[in-house]
Amino acid sequence: MMKKTELLAPAGDMETLKTALRFGADAVYIGGPFMQLRADTSGFSEDEIKTAVQYTHALHKKLYVTVNSFAKNDEIEPLGLYAKRLYEAGVDAVIVSDIGALCAVRDAAPSLEIHISTQANCQNYASALAYYKMGARRVVTAREMTLSEIAEMRKRLPDNMEIEAFVHGAMCMSYSGRCFLSPYLSGRSGNRGECTQPCRWSYHITEMKRPGEFFQVEETKDGTNILSSRDMNCMDIIDDMTAAGVTSFKIEGRMKTPYYVATVVSAYRKRLDGFSDLEALNHELDCISHRPYCTGFYLGQLKKYRPDEQVPYISECTFAGVVKACENGILTVEQRGKFSVGDTLEIVSPDLFGKSFMVDGIINSAGLSVQSAPHAQETVKIPCPFKLSRGDILRVPKK
Repeated sequence: MMKKTELLAPAGDMETLKTALRFGADAVYIGGPFMQLRADTSGFSEDEIKTAVQYTHALHKKLYVTVNSFAKNDEIEPLGLYAKRLYEAGVDAVIVSDIGALCAVRDAAPSLEIHISTQANCQNYASALAYYKMGARRVVTAREMTLSEIAEMRKRLPDNMEIEAFVHGAMCMSYSGRCFLSPYLSGRSGNRGECTQPCRWSYHITEMKRPGEFFQVEETKDGTNILSSRDMNCMDIIDDMTAAGVTSFKIEGRMKTPYYVATVVSAYRKRLDGFSDLEALNHELDCISHRPYCTGFYLGQLKKYRPDEQVPYISECTFAGVVKACENGILTVEQRGKFSVGDTLEIVSPDLFGKSFMVDGIINSAGLSVQSAPHAQETVKIPCPFKLSRGDILRVPKK
């Protein structure tokens, strides 16, 4: 019997968590205050995790917490205590990379479900089976795996060992995440949540005997590009991933905005529910900030490309605002990006698809009629011909 698929979304704060669930995520993964791989943000506090669990479970959905940095000696005992508190808070699973961390969680909270992070670089069924025997019940596949390799892994694992795979978002230079470029160049380790993303800097190389001559780093048929790849977009191969045995489809981006999360979750939700207009769904994914897309290694070797031919980040739309209320044809909007009278606003909503309207007027927070809304997070009112709901999102297509 085929298992129900899960759409798993990231959330860096409570607003984004609520957005992800509203737009169709079955589960959300978050970082807490300890051993998460996003050191430049505090993540959710333990009290906030309790609130997030209650909110998520009220919708009959799930919440996972990342504890997937690589543990040091003095972190093992505190991790066990932390895992016990997470279990008592009702967290559905924790995501770990380190074998020692796995054992600490298992021993301290034996009923807390454990998922193996992509950071663990699990590339074969033998490794996945070993994690299963240690108590894990889900593995997030290594980024390097092809769909045929995932299918072989699925055949050799127990039915209650689930397979999760990334479908969308940024990809690290070291695909499974164990990158040493950042600590070498900046003293900040991506394996400790402090990545400075030096793989996205612009590089040239020079030969000692040719001072002043700079050569662009590029990929050829004989070599591998050492810098970060394009972003992942697997919209076109969801059916193939399902056939290979993937049951949880993971979106990358715990640092992303509610607009990004809403757009991506909504598009993949529609695809998983049977919406077949791939051109329309891929257009949605072009409306968020991204680098040129690829499908990773799922279909085999990455397509070759020259880094200098890429546009660093592209987007067909900008985030305009979040709907706070809709009464008598008037929207109350919290502005997130400038828009003006005469602009077309496109609607991102779980209830409407492909709808837009022109801005006929704007009333600012002082009650004055204005021509534009340039101030971040100002509350404005605009007329709208559609009945929208709190949490719906507005965007401006680029001209």
